[in-house]
Amino acid sequence: MPQSIDELIAALEGVGYYADRRLATAVFLALQLGRPLLLEGEPGVGKTELAKALSRVLARPMIRLQCFDGMEQREALYEWNYTAQLLHMRALEGSSQASPGDIERAVYGERFLIARPLLQALQAPQPGAVLLIDEVDRADEPFEAFLLEYLGEYQVSIPELGTVQAQHRPITILTSNRTRELNDAVKRRCLYHWLDYPERERELAIVRARVPNASEQLTTQVAAVVGQLRSMPFSNAFQRAPGIAESVDWAKALVALDTLVVDPEVIQDTAGILFKQRDDIAAMSQAFAVDVLEAAAQQAQDDAVS
Repeated sequence: MPQSIDELIAALEGVGYYADRRLATAVFLALQLGRPLLLEGEPGVGKTELAKALSRVLARPMIRLQCFDGMEQREALYEWNYTAQLLHMRALEGSSQASPGDIERAVYGERFLIARPLLQALQAPQPGAVLLIDEVDRADEPFEAFLLEYLGEYQVSIPELGTVQAQHRPITILTSNRTRELNDAVKRRCLYHWLDYPERERELAIVRARVPNASEQLTTQVAAVVGQLRSMPFSNAFQRAPGIAESVDWAKALVALDTLVVDPEVIQDTAGILFKQRDDIAAMSQAFAVDVLEAAAQQAQDDAVS
């Protein structure tokens, strides 16, 4: 376990995740206080990747609960192996010595229990697991209420078996793209951090680390162009600005195309990597790409002067 914020930043960088100090502080406090951490932000800013990086840094297995509309408790916590229960029950019924109570106790034993992510995280052996509850905003509000016991006490209740409490507290990361507002009860049980798009230098470091075969000039242009696409007034032209994942994918694509210098034609031809909406791709005209490149060049000059 990192003993300081600086040590945590260095450890995360060692596995390819570049966190700013505010994010590292939130993570460090979550680790020290044993509290879940709720990360909200636009898609593609590195929320899910943080959980993966923590898993590598702490040498703990990562367990992922991917949330979706209509998710039920059994998909998150546990379900019974009904086929095996039925076969076992029929075998016991053939025995004259088995009472109804014996049969009921036998078929609801732990060997017939199929653990899902929440239960797996609670039962993980030392030192514990990293549990990622991904895109919790996609689940329904009743599912949020179901999570409260786990988030507040690191335990869950199973009617047939009783309360299951964590022997080794899992490190819990919740992510939300804020497609809807989360319940206050969930937020009160978590530490909170809004994860924004990275500043230029941090994005440069990420692209360099993820695409080491890209030239310095190409990497710098990628970061500069993507930064402009996220800024005003360019961002108003798109439904969603490209995230870090799109920056990395675009750099890889440009390397695959043997691109030495980014020009308007290249931007227009590869717009489907930066954007995932038809209207956004259509908005990336060659004239618009020229404006973006000019703004990126001007920003680079301003940075050099300052």
